[in-house]
Amino acid sequence: MKKFLNTADSFLADSLAGLGAAHPALRVDIENRVVTRSEGVADGRVALVSGGGSGHEPLHAGFVGDGMLAAACPGEIFTSPVPDQMLAAAAAVDTGAGVVFVVKNYTGDVMNFDMAADLAGDDGIRVETVLVDDDVAVQDSTFTAGRRGTGATLLVEKIAGAAAERGDGLGVVADIGRRVNAASRSFAVALTASTTPGADRPGFDLPEDEIEVGVGIHGEPGRSREKMRPADEIVADMMAAILADHRDLGSGSDAIVLVNGMGATPLSELYLVYGRVAAILADHGVTIARNLVGDYVTSLDMAGCSITVCKAEESFVHLWDAPVRTPSLRWGI
Repeated sequence: MKKFLNTADSFLADSLAGLGAAHPALRVDIENRVVTRSEGVADGRVALVSGGGSGHEPLHAGFVGDGMLAAACPGEIFTSPVPDQMLAAAAAVDTGAGVVFVVKNYTGDVMNFDMAADLAGDDGIRVETVLVDDDVAVQDSTFTAGRRGTGATLLVEKIAGAAAERGDGLGVVADIGRRVNAASRSFAVALTASTTPGADRPGFDLPEDEIEVGVGIHGEPGRSREKMRPADEIVADMMAAILADHRDLGSGSDAIVLVNGMGATPLSELYLVYGRVAAILADHGVTIARNLVGDYVTSLDMAGCSITVCKAEESFVHLWDAPVRTPSLRWGI
């Protein structure tokens, strides 16, 4: 499989070096695998730290910056970072106000962030954890006890990050993150499998005329393997799963909607998907207050998309609109 790489073993380090060269506002510690803001966090502000396996870019390092994450811990491809990384990140960005760990619900991530929180506590760093588990496709799947954490991670990091930036306290920032997660539902479909650097074939077999319905961001199996069909039908099924689980999202509700590419889906196709999502929500009396369309939580070179719908409190919209300056999300500055 053709990819831009030198060796599979050096891929992450080489990629991080390029990230640092491209974005001087980031401090990239390649040895410890930690990405922080070059100018640090303002005194007295809570710091958000997240991380996970690489291959989901721009998540998480692409969201380090003013108004969002204070630090990110990239692991190897589809592999959790280790507690020492997380502890180093927390120590680097803590101003004394405490640290919020934003953790996608995967067994390795949860275990390692829990260990890091204990170690940070021993060092006098106060830590709160927000667990993201928004994927309604499956329960107790590969890598996961409970629901997987997917697209809502971006919403949690943006909205809770804005709360931290305005000076909210540790408990308040964590509570906002948990409320955003609780208000969010996601569902994904893969058209093709992804291929990790150095591998000679895709991570799973998906015939050309079939799709994986409810796929995970590491290529985990979904609800079913089905025949390819028109996009409107696929999106209707995805939205049916989201709306069936999102019982609080009724007529008169506002929503923040993310239509996310998995790494190899043209933007024209993502806009097609968004158009159908918007029509379905309008039929249900739901107003889209804010939206985002593009590649934000990817799976290397997978073709496919995920849809995330968050029932938007007024405070969520206000924090969503707050200024943000990161490599991959930027407005209001």
